[in-house]
Amino acid sequence: MILRLSTLRSAVLLSILLLALSAAACGPRGENAQSNNAAPSTSGTNANQTNTPGTTAPQPSNNTAKAKLNLNTASENDFLTTIPGMGNRMVHEFEEYRPFDSIQQFRREIGKYVSPEQVAEYEKHVYVPIDANKSDAATLQQIPGLDATEAQALIAARPFASPDAFLAKLAASVSEADLAVAKIYLSNQ
Repeated sequence: MILRLSTLRSAVLLSILLLALSAAACGPRGENAQSNNAAPSTSGTNANQTNTPGTTAPQPSNNTAKAKLNLNTASENDFLTTIPGMGNRMVHEFEEYRPFDSIQQFRREIGKYVSPEQVAEYEKHVYVPIDANKSDAATLQQIPGLDATEAQALIAARPFASPDAFLAKLAASVSEADLAVAKIYLSNQ
């Protein structure tokens, strides 16, 4: 009887140990679990940078904001290393819905998986490219310093003959540093 009880205890302890090891091997759970290779981005950008795949857009010259990633061209590694708490599952969701045509589309699609507050956190690190003649007001408002009234004024001034015409109109509403960001956010037309 003592031998059977000892064997039973050993089997239970071994089962618990195997279960714990199995759970640890699966990694963190939950929608917002941080990837093991996620780290804050330390790369800098400048206002003369072009919008090429995987590049980041400059932010206003106050250096308090990080460079943002183009949602339609950023790589898996860009997302994992730039966005705090980003895991492989969310990277998959970001990539699955490409191309994003508006920030509203991004909010709607990614909002299926995380809270509105988390979507807002993601927006601190990403942008949807802007089409001067088609983007909605919310997408235009990704441009730092542009408010809803100014976005509506830009929409009312359409069509723009070129990106430069859009930027000339925008220059009346935002700072020079914010205008430099807008140049990057504009999609190739």
